[in-house]
Amino acid sequence: MQHHDVVVIGAGPAGLTAGYYLAYYGFETIIFEENIAGGYAAEIPVVENYPGCFEGISGKDMVDKMVAQCKKAGAEIRQFEKVAGFKLEGKKHIVKTEKSDILTEAVIIASGRYPRKLGVPGEDQFHGKGISHCAVCDGAFFKDKKVVVVGEERRAVEVAIFLSKIASQVRLVCAKKELRAEMVLLEDLEKQKVEFLGDAELKEIKGDFRVKSMVLLNKTTEETKEMEVDGIFVQLEGVPNSHIAREYGIRTDDEGYIIVDEKGRTNIDNVYAVGDVTSSSTKLIVAATAQAATATLDVLQHINRHH
Repeated sequence: MQHHDVVVIGAGPAGLTAGYYLAYYGFETIIFEENIAGGYAAEIPVVENYPGCFEGISGKDMVDKMVAQCKKAGAEIRQFEKVAGFKLEGKKHIVKTEKSDILTEAVIIASGRYPRKLGVPGEDQFHGKGISHCAVCDGAFFKDKKVVVVGEERRAVEVAIFLSKIASQVRLVCAKKELRAEMVLLEDLEKQKVEFLGDAELKEIKGDFRVKSMVLLNKTTEETKEMEVDGIFVQLEGVPNSHIAREYGIRTDDEGYIIVDEKGRTNIDNVYAVGDVTSSSTKLIVAATAQAATATLDVLQHINRHH
């Protein structure tokens, strides 16, 4: 069985920050990522609210820099290797993946969130055929076409602004009357002439081989209307990727977010959680990296290497 001082689960900004700090201070560190490094952050069109990035940087470019920094420090990153479970071995933990078992002194869970589905007729049928969760990945396919963004928060606004430079028409459908985003983003949204459809709910997606239209409910008037559309970008608040943690006895709140203290510690000794998977109300890259740095410093103080 392999041994590493610390195992990090998830290679988004939080996981990469934890991996960098641990490796920088000489800890044998391995990061497991079930997909490609970056997580949600890699899909952000432009990051402007991170210190030092006032001119803007794409989420992918930011993550690529974090990955390079992490590897340079000596951390090992294994992409496309999903963690399947944990096991307690004395005072140590065994992290089980689909390919290997790792004995470790501490675990940092940075598994983030995964996209929330709309749960409406036609969604599964047209997934990848007009329905997308990633504007950076798929936006180019909708050049000069009519698209809709569905969401309520900053992420939806950022995506709508990004798509307004590609598509011929962008509508932003929000289940609430107002968007929850910074004023600077809302002002930019208005400048880009994105049509805001508030207090509205997408009820059905229609088409043949691809998306052709959507049925929208006006929650104020309770009237439905079918609207022509070529693409739908779903940007709802994500679902915490915490099912493995819950199976291991790690406490979560009613929504599935891992409960941690101010140092990122869970109810299991030497198991930490950081970033979007935690119950922290602030879901920002800067908050995720700060949580990771705090947890890492606690690990440095309490874990003996190579024992």
